[in-house]
This record gives sequence, structure tokens and C-alpha cells, in this order.
Amino acid sequence: MNDWFLLRIPAVSQNESFARSVVALFALQAGDWSVTELNEIKTAVSEAITNSIIHAYDGNAASGEIVVQGKVTPGALEVTVTDFGQGIGDIALAREPLFTTKPHEERSGLGFTVMESFMDELTVSSVPLQGTTIRMVKYLRATTVQ
Repeated sequence: MNDWFLLRIPAVSQNESFARSVVALFALQAGDWSVTELNEIKTAVSEAITNSIIHAYDGNAASGEIVVQGKVTPGALEVTVTDFGQGIGDIALAREPLFTTKPHEERSGLGFTVMESFMDELTVSSVPLQGTTIRMVKYLRATTVQ
């Protein structure tokens, strides 16, 4: 199976649950995921989108958009979340657990940590003032026939 989708949404918090649901429905048609795996995918997507809304557009999300893409390859689901905001200056620092650019707000700095723990692969690419792409891959577990 080689299926895909493309979703372009305004970068507002109301769209986070919509995008998460689209990815979950797409994943369901693509493989035999456990409830736990499906929840992990949904949570990782939520974190990526929320990070884009909060950080990429620095609170002015109404002016931006987010592109979510999903692709099924043999044995895996790949999801990318792209924004066109301010970018990440230091990706390695941003991926450190508990690092936050907004210490004055109630942000925990665990977004990338959550994405890394729930997905099998996570890559982040970013260009300052042009945006960020987060690519996440979840492998289908082998199913056994009894």
C-alpha cells in the first residue's frame, strides 16, 4: 500500500484536534495499530502541531498555517508537520528535555521528548524565519497469526 494525504490548516489551536483526528483515521486504514500505538501517534501529532502554533508564530498564529502530510509505506506510517514561522535557531537545544523558550508561561519543555518517545523516528529541520518541518515515523508491529 502506498497511500498519502495532505492537510493545510490555519495555525489555530482549534485545528489541533481536527488534524490529530485526520492522522488517526488515516493510520487506522493503513495498519493494524494497537490502541496504545494509535494514542501515541495522536499525542505526537498533537505535540508537533501545538509547538508550531505556540512557537513558530509566537502567539500570532492567526497569520500562519500548518501543513500536515501523511504517507504509508510498507511497514510504516510517516507524518510530517510543517510550519512557515520563525524557525528554530538551535535544534539540539530545543530537543533537550525541559528546555523552553517561554519560561514565563506554563510550558514544560517536553514536546520533542514526548514525540521522540512515542514515535520510532523523529527528525527536525528548520530554517530561521522560514519555518520548521517535523518528520515522525511509526513502524507497524509484526502481527502474528495463531
